[in-house]
Amino acid sequence: MDAYLKRLRAAIASATDGMTSEDLIRHPQGKWSTAEILEHLYLTYTGTVKGFERCLEAGKPLARAPELRDRMRTFVVTGLGHLPQGRKAPERTQPRGMLADEVAREIGPRISAMEHLIAQCETRYGKRTRLLDHPILGPLTARQWRKFHWVHGRHHVKQIQRLRQAIRET
Repeated sequence: MDAYLKRLRAAIASATDGMTSEDLIRHPQGKWSTAEILEHLYLTYTGTVKGFERCLEAGKPLARAPELRDRMRTFVVTGLGHLPQGRKAPERTQPRGMLADEVAREIGPRISAMEHLIAQCETRYGKRTRLLDHPILGPLTARQWRKFHWVHGRHHVKQIQRLRQAIRET
């Protein structure tokens, strides 16, 4: 497994280790619970899986040519490792009520499935080829997809850690 996705999987596992079902669903008013954060991540991984499956089925990369704004956004996230704050999650990645224990159990295998498909496309189409469009960043290479998921996941792992701390303090 790629180093970024290996770190991602380990960070999520570490952040949620030992949390009970009740811990997973607790949250402050107006904020997501750990289970909802995990479901959001799970849905982003599912979207990536579907996109890379389409790429393989088409027999070619599905990325458009990058524009300047795509290059700038991609550089900030995958170059600098910074995820800008304040953007609302796209509708298709917002939690829908997946069971807490189910999402906690399924997120690791979903990361593995995603890595497998990204690796297949990277092998087939090349390391430097932009393979698929991200809905906000635009066209990304396999490495950039992996780094995006690491940066995005790390952002949410920090949220989970803050939720855990709040649970401990109550």
